[in-house]
Amino acid sequence: MKLYDKIVNQVKEDITSGKFKAGEKIPAEPELMKLYGVGRSTIREAIKTLAISGILKVQQGSGTFVNSNLQTGSMEQRLRRADFDDINAVRALLEKEIVKLATLNHTDEQLNEIAQNLEKRRLAILAEKAQDCADADVAFHMAIANASGNTVLAELYYSFTLIIRNFLSARDVQGISYYAMNHYLHERLFTAIKSKKINQSQLAIQKILENNY
Repeated sequence: MKLYDKIVNQVKEDITSGKFKAGEKIPAEPELMKLYGVGRSTIREAIKTLAISGILKVQQGSGTFVNSNLQTGSMEQRLRRADFDDINAVRALLEKEIVKLATLNHTDEQLNEIAQNLEKRRLAILAEKAQDCADADVAFHMAIANASGNTVLAELYYSFTLIIRNFLSARDVQGISYYAMNHYLHERLFTAIKSKKINQSQLAIQKILENNY
């Protein structure tokens, strides 16, 4: 497990224990560096990961806050003890339903967010920056989840995606070639969602899931 992943887990534990409360601002970077005994870059990677997952919310000029709408406690702890294949199977079911709902319910603003993250994914592939690509990939799928219009479904998806990402990251399963090879499927998924074509979006997400790892 990478160092920033350990900090991610520690921050989540502090949220679960009530040290950092929902809706409240977390300490600034220098304080977090001292608290967890790591450098600035590690803190920034951890905050970025937690923000992408929806656990933290970064407000420019104000600081970083614990998302008041997200529960991160016992559900995630149970998921961490579960079998990976079982988690991935449930995540696939969630993703298919999310894609269907996003195809029907997305707004122009949400579609724009999906498109922006897809472009970030493409640029990261061209720059051969695997970590940036991983972040953009998560943000792309999270944006689709938010576009589903079902906040409960989106929050469940956050938890499953975090567990799977940590599993794959710890084993270096997903290198830059993985993202490059399936990028066209993500473009196809975006086009289908934008065109509100459910059958095409379902076919695209099925292909993505088949090539997941």
